[in-house]
Amino acid sequence: MNFKISDELKRVAIAIFAGVVLAASLNFFLIPGNIFASGFNGIAQLLSSVLNKMFHIRIDTGYFILLLNIPVGILGWLKVGRNFTYYSVVTIISTTFFAIIIPVQRFTPDPLMSGLFGGVMTGFGVGAALRYGFSTGGMDIIAVILNKTTGKSVGFVMLVINMLIILTAGFLFGWQSALYTIISNYAMTRVIDGIHTSHQKLTAFVVTNRAKNIIPVLRQSLVRGVTIMPSKGGYSGKDSQVLMIVITRYELYRFKQIIIQEDPTAFVNFVNTSDIAGNFFDEDQQAKLSARAAQLNKQKN
Repeated sequence: MNFKISDELKRVAIAIFAGVVLAASLNFFLIPGNIFASGFNGIAQLLSSVLNKMFHIRIDTGYFILLLNIPVGILGWLKVGRNFTYYSVVTIISTTFFAIIIPVQRFTPDPLMSGLFGGVMTGFGVGAALRYGFSTGGMDIIAVILNKTTGKSVGFVMLVINMLIILTAGFLFGWQSALYTIISNYAMTRVIDGIHTSHQKLTAFVVTNRAKNIIPVLRQSLVRGVTIMPSKGGYSGKDSQVLMIVITRYELYRFKQIIIQEDPTAFVNFVNTSDIAGNFFDEDQQAKLSARAAQLNKQKN
């Protein structure tokens, strides 16, 4: 129970931290430099900037971030799942709150530096959220919804939205602003790739004496197959087991926590997996198997 509570608190803290970083990148670098973020944050910036420039109505970007994400958050809650959406909503609210209370302040007059630092900070915030199994809202939630309901990628939709943001920025604020927006978005994607790669697979080799404790928890929490190989310590001469399991980057954090909880003395070696063949469950298959297992347990009890 203590492990579960501390894990929940850690994820909430990461969600709030991601919101702070995103808000700081907006108010310290992107907004002062007329450089626009990607996705919903970029749309929120455009709405705020257009109202201010054309109608002299000043509304903080944070309010538009919240407004745009309300319907998406409701859809995510209904279509994706409460756990994923809950932490994403915490991030959205955190971004909104800090974007409103943090004053817009230009840290550097150089737009290139503003674009690079804004992109790096945004990528760091988004990557931190994705690494712990949730998102920063907006297009991330839409991507998951489309993938679950239609099986299609949201990549083309995101490309169109980002191109519209860049073109609008160019027409309204000059093409130099649009070019720096492209640089900022590129820096953001590079940082996200460095922190988190959702499609990447890892093979974990766990040397343990408590395989009977670890395997049921892994099957229940991750719904992944486990291969058991007998082993013997070269130094101690004691018999042990090596558990081999292939996981995704999304599951890495939970996997580490399970191993720490069930066998703090286990030795774990992670190997990057370039490709796999055979039956590797996706998120929908995992959810169905988990529901089926839970139903069988209820029937037994």
